[in-house]
Amino acid sequence: MALSTQRERVGTAIFFAVLVLLGYLVFRVFRPFLVPLGWAGVLVVIFNPVYSRMEKRWGATRAAAVCTLGVTLILIVPELLLMTAFVREGVDAVRGLQKDVTEGQYPWIQRAWEWVQRYSPGGSAEDLPTLARDSAERVASFLASQAGAVLKNILVFLFDLVVVIFAMFYLFRDAGKILDAVRRALPFETAHREHMIAQARDLIFASVTSGLIVAVVQGTLGGILFAAVGIGAPVFWGVLMGFLSLLPVIGAWLVWVPAALWLLANGQVARGIILAALGVGLVSSVDNFLRPALISGRSRLNGLLIFISLIGGISVFGMLGVVLGPIVVASAASVLEAYTQREVAGPSPPETVGAQQPAVLE
Repeated sequence: MALSTQRERVGTAIFFAVLVLLGYLVFRVFRPFLVPLGWAGVLVVIFNPVYSRMEKRWGATRAAAVCTLGVTLILIVPELLLMTAFVREGVDAVRGLQKDVTEGQYPWIQRAWEWVQRYSPGGSAEDLPTLARDSAERVASFLASQAGAVLKNILVFLFDLVVVIFAMFYLFRDAGKILDAVRRALPFETAHREHMIAQARDLIFASVTSGLIVAVVQGTLGGILFAAVGIGAPVFWGVLMGFLSLLPVIGAWLVWVPAALWLLANGQVARGIILAALGVGLVSSVDNFLRPALISGRSRLNGLLIFISLIGGISVFGMLGVVLGPIVVASAASVLEAYTQREVAGPSPPETVGAQQPAVLE
């Protein structure tokens, strides 16, 4: 009996060792594709309600194909065009600013630079136009030396884009099977498990999807406003405002307030006042009525957790962390809630589950 027990223990240890080894090898195989697969998963989660309605009418395969094509045409292709315009306008804006400073178009900047030199210990003796020319030459030299790396990154980006589109089809089609596997893997009773999944879905929508919608609206309105008052590179500034609006407290005002002050300092008083007034009344106020309408009846992460999850997610996952960071935190909050409720309530009936909200929610 003792020998048989010892053999079972050895066999169990070998089984788990092989399982860990296989898991590590699978991770190494999937590692180059984790970022595009993550983006594909995010898009599938966001557009899953549309897919569910199509699946009832057309079946899983046809609905998956239509949704994949629709997301590609409606979201990915415009995003590529937007990124191209963003980079082009950003480069043009920097070049235009450097040219204007070099030609002395903004004398108040030159006076401010002289004041900084006068009162700052060890300041540069160069005047601002010369410094701007030297900086532009150094940046051009650096970009020329990185041309090969830039081309490589472009090719990697295009390959990842193909993986995203390819993966979306299978994730759409097999979403039900994947969710069933997740349900089987969760070590909770049925009521707690379903509540946890529903809570995670609400948190993801309230803290991620609604944030992205608000960011798109604010960035679009900001870009249109910049174009209306005659500020160059409106796409660049609109995208920047949209990104900053994802961050709690910071928001799009970090772009339009300096722009309004810039117009006022250059004598364009009417445009500066219009930009400031519409920035407060239109761009920044969108969040006050659109977000509550989107998250009505749903729990959401508080501002501190959203901020930490965004910054931490970007540091871990790159730009994917803008979406994946809050999703990870929201899912962890739902798991913690389900676990604590199970410990407190015990074998409670399904109707009493979810009566309390965790401290991390508001």
